[in-house]
Amino acid sequence: MAKKRRKSRVQREEERQAAEKAEAARAAARVPADPSQMVIPANSHFTPPAYYEDVPFTCRSCDTPEVWTAADQKWWYEVAKGSIYAGPVLCLACRQAQRQAHAGTPRRSHADRRTGTPPDTSGAGE
Repeated sequence: MAKKRRKSRVQREEERQAAEKAEAARAAARVPADPSQMVIPANSHFTPPAYYEDVPFTCRSCDTPEVWTAADQKWWYEVAKGSIYAGPVLCLACRQAQRQAHAGTPRRSHADRRTGTPPDTSGAGE
């Protein structure tokens, strides 16, 4: 059975310094959060974040690895008032393609969808 070699003091110190540098780099990329600007549902056990960090994700459509930046998260949660439970699922190219595919499709109310009423395309409701 092979013995495990212990790390020397120099190796441990180098690893500690590398970890500190990595943490400093992550801290520099953080964007402070303003929980007063978020839409937090009533009776929620959600604890608002103190800051946003870049979040890696994979596009559900094309499997491309992407990053949801801290600045984009701040905009989504605090300016656009997006759901605190929402996250990214599609890359920019796939979102644009999806929007283009739906371009020109008239919006329908939930009641119209349930009853099967065709959408009003005359523009009279505007």
